[in-house]
Amino acid sequence: MSEALLSVSGLSMRFGGLLAVDGVAFDVASQEIFAIIGPNGAGKTTVFNCVSGFYWPTSGDIVLDGKRIARLPSHRVARHGLVRTFQNIRLFKQLTVLENLLVAQHRHVETGLCAGLLDMRGYRQAERAARESAVHWLARVGLFDQANREAAQLSYGQQRRLEIARCMITAPKLLLLDEPAAGLNPQETVALQQLIDDLRCTEKVAVLLIEHDMRLVMDLSDRILVMEHGKPVMTGTPAQVRNDARVIKAYLGEA
Repeated sequence: MSEALLSVSGLSMRFGGLLAVDGVAFDVASQEIFAIIGPNGAGKTTVFNCVSGFYWPTSGDIVLDGKRIARLPSHRVARHGLVRTFQNIRLFKQLTVLENLLVAQHRHVETGLCAGLLDMRGYRQAERAARESAVHWLARVGLFDQANREAAQLSYGQQRRLEIARCMITAPKLLLLDEPAAGLNPQETVALQQLIDDLRCTEKVAVLLIEHDMRLVMDLSDRILVMEHGKPVMTGTPAQVRNDARVIKAYLGEA
């Protein structure tokens, strides 16, 4: 395993009297696909929200590529190269598919208001580059022929792919996927798995994901963290997780 791209240590999150996450620790290497699984209420999404800056953890440390990001707001975390999708898709539904990808590049097109108003050369070049990048990513996720449709008109599976494209257009180091296969049919799930693996190989991006589809998790992941009641149960390869008595107990209970 190469040096960690993301390192999480001693992570805890308390909401009043509820300790939702307690002492979670894991690391994700460059180009690794790392999954977090566990029964409903295990604390998986809370961990995601802490790592991505939507929650400020009560205690613990989060380091991305050598930089501490714990307690940074989400937009600053994104600038460090960590982006995420959500279990409930969050697209700009009334914008076109193409416009959703143009909006995602706003922080990369630093031309200023005056440059836009005066239609300066630098502004035109930046706009052209943003559009070319958007077209590239639409082709990569199979949505090129949907570019001018409103995002709300896409099927659920297409919206999932658009959300991933919107993340990838920012050239992240680490992509967080919150239940990306939720609501997809078997064919869409297979296509999603192929897309994630392709992004890891061609874009050199690491992936951290939460997912309830165990077939996808076991086929796609390099390593898996299992959680229960906010605490880590074990971390291991898919084969180790599949055969671990503690994992079986967490999911199925015991006599």
